[in-house]
Amino acid sequence: MSETSTGPIDLFEKVRSHDRREQLEAANAADLNPYFRLLTSQAGPVVEMEGRETIMLGSNNYLGLTGDERVRQAARDALDEYGTGVTGSRLLNGTTPLHLDLERELAEWMETEDAIVFTTGYQSNLGCLQAILGPNDTVIADSGDHASILDGCKLSGAKLRPFRHNQTGKLEKMLQRAADDGGGVLVVVDGVYSMEGDLCDLPRVVELAGHYGARLMVDEAHGVGVLGSRGAGAAELFGLEDRVDLRMGTFSKSLASCGGFIAGSAEVIEYLRISSRSFIFSASGVPAAVGAALEAVRICRAEGPALYSKLLGNADYLREGLKGLGLNVIEPGLLPDGSVATTPVVPVVVGDDWQAILLWKALFDAGVYTNVAIHPAVPPSGALLRTSLMATHEISQLDRALEIMAGVIAEFDGLTG
Repeated sequence: MSETSTGPIDLFEKVRSHDRREQLEAANAADLNPYFRLLTSQAGPVVEMEGRETIMLGSNNYLGLTGDERVRQAARDALDEYGTGVTGSRLLNGTTPLHLDLERELAEWMETEDAIVFTTGYQSNLGCLQAILGPNDTVIADSGDHASILDGCKLSGAKLRPFRHNQTGKLEKMLQRAADDGGGVLVVVDGVYSMEGDLCDLPRVVELAGHYGARLMVDEAHGVGVLGSRGAGAAELFGLEDRVDLRMGTFSKSLASCGGFIAGSAEVIEYLRISSRSFIFSASGVPAAVGAALEAVRICRAEGPALYSKLLGNADYLREGLKGLGLNVIEPGLLPDGSVATTPVVPVVVGDDWQAILLWKALFDAGVYTNVAIHPAVPPSGALLRTSLMATHEISQLDRALEIMAGVIAEFDGLTG
């Protein structure tokens, strides 16, 4: 009887044969890869990218505070006071007065009992979900939730029951099924969904979570410093802050820095401080980043309404301009009072992946930067260009971008209706 001897499988074989390799190689060969393009100036409404002046319609710098001299000075002051890094985790030697001040200001802004600051937004979701969920629990997540949420759910070992994006009828079915799972139940949604730019139907989500006895967490990454009279996010916009158990936010968007936070009850935040692995085992945020975020929070609390109004006004203006070009713009929907549910994200549906990439490249070459999303980031045949606005965009800049877009799309078939 002969035996067939086989060697070990090469772990790296997937690197050579993954299903996107051929597409990636073709894109690189034709200089069509829309990712990892080189920014050679500060972030702002107009930037320099790869040697060209470019109108930036693909940044999350929603309030334009990365260029605010007060924020820049706060980063310098923190750097001078504490150096380039604290070289340790928050648990050990990595907590400075800046961290404590930032956590206090965030809790006051969110009107929660306490808040905890993480080094990145990704770690905020990952560490929170890993700590509060366990294998006996169930987590119900919108299919459009950020990847950090889905990864945190998987890491926790909890039973994951996803529901179709913003379909609260599907959410209710998952809540009904979770009733027989045993253990605790957590619903996790985004306040603003980063690809589609739409709002969560938070009033209905709150109602369902309360009816079925589930806890609720809202990712406010794209809502903090954007929505609500205080800029505290979707929960504030809908007047539901006291009905949401946990709220997550990031510093890398409106708050002009890098990092993230979880805000909630004092007992949960204290538990996270001693149980969240991404908090305990990660080096603390560098002082300059923390100092910048702290100043940005203070600016939002003191001057926010004018900035939020300018930002959302710019989003309305660009959306109407894109629609005027005949593009398939995703409508943001309406709020309960009948007003438009404007967010800073204005996506244009293209459909085909290659068509979206070719359109992105033509716009980039002409001087307009957007973000392109293709499958699997979006559903098959759902490729889109994601534009996003800043409070510091001037109407003249948006008009110029629309002029460039009009010239570019004239060369593409099937984009306009």
